Amino acid sequence: MKERFILSNVKRVNEDQIDIVVEDGKIIEVTQAGSKDEGLLLDCSGIYVSSGWIDLHVHAFPEFSPYGDEIDEIGVKTGVTTIVDAGSCGADRIADLVKSKEQAKTNLYAFLNVSRIGLKRVDELSKIEWIDKKKVKQAVNQFKDLIVGLKVRMSKSVVRDKGIEPLRIARTLSDETSLPLMVHIGSAPPSIEEIIPLLEKGDVITHYLNGKENNLFDNEENLLQVVIEAIERGVHLDVGHGTASFSFKVAELAKKSQIDDLNTISTDIYRSNRLNGPVYSMSNVLSKFLYLGYSLEEVIEAVTTKAANWLKKPELGRIQVGDIANLTLFDVHHEPVTLIDSEGDKRIGKRRIAAKGVVVNGTYIEC
Repeated sequence: MKERFILSNVKRVNEDQIDIVVEDGKIIEVTQAGSKDEGLLLDCSGIYVSSGWIDLHVHAFPEFSPYGDEIDEIGVKTGVTTIVDAGSCGADRIADLVKSKEQAKTNLYAFLNVSRIGLKRVDELSKIEWIDKKKVKQAVNQFKDLIVGLKVRMSKSVVRDKGIEPLRIARTLSDETSLPLMVHIGSAPPSIEEIIPLLEKGDVITHYLNGKENNLFDNEENLLQVVIEAIERGVHLDVGHGTASFSFKVAELAKKSQIDDLNTISTDIYRSNRLNGPVYSMSNVLSKFLYLGYSLEEVIEAVTTKAANWLKKPELGRIQVGDIANLTLFDVHHEPVTLIDSEGDKRIGKRRIAAKGVVVNGTYIEC
């Protein structure tokens, strides 16, 4: 018997109410709310629906500490249907990440850490010999369906005395593999002014709203010229909230500057900041952007359409007949909520997003 169910009376972020009919894992009809009654009806009255949320920056390799977690704990259980592991594994362990994917319900892609040891250590770029170009290329060729880019963490604690050299090598590897870079920015050296000129169209700066001294603004709170130039040539800005990389004050500066348009909102979630904060979940991070004054449409677009387009997988960012069903169901509660950034700065929001359930590859799962 064909598996068929109907998400009845769901509403899009523009408030349009619809029914979505799913059969054998695919969306077979999107129609006016209340018009379908053939099959299992899931009454979703008052609940929002979007294409499945995509988190472009997570750490989903549970063996590594402190940056690790179980795939579904930070995926479908929190309303996220697709996660992208942001360089937990290098060439030494990427096969193990692939194996763990087989047991998970959440869709998984990954950035390959250019250091073969990945996050086995937190100074993985402190020895140039750990960047094994041959192994990087072998891993990319072997796991081309999983790997969407190369990850380079460019902060002092990671590169130690190697400065900008790991990024120069990564740039060469990017060119040779035709994969974009995701570059983590943190404490200097190296400085933003050294890092950003090496980035090209399609590359990703993650943690761009961090509150450290080495951020995208100068002492007069003006956006750095190298950042303006990077945006003009198509460099992508990704939130990557994390334990230490999101500041309300910097986010407020960004909203008043030339980078008020959101690219992608991601969590940089792993076990510790999921359980103890300040991340907790994608819903919590999205609620912070509602507080900042972005519309619900802008916030949801940053974890659906824009993330899917960066992945070059537009089908993950739309609700369209014929596509495999990847959907997120969520509420927006109009009530006070305490929100905290990575600096310990607390704000009181008036709206709170809460994930209710997902449809992932055609299967409904309640959050």
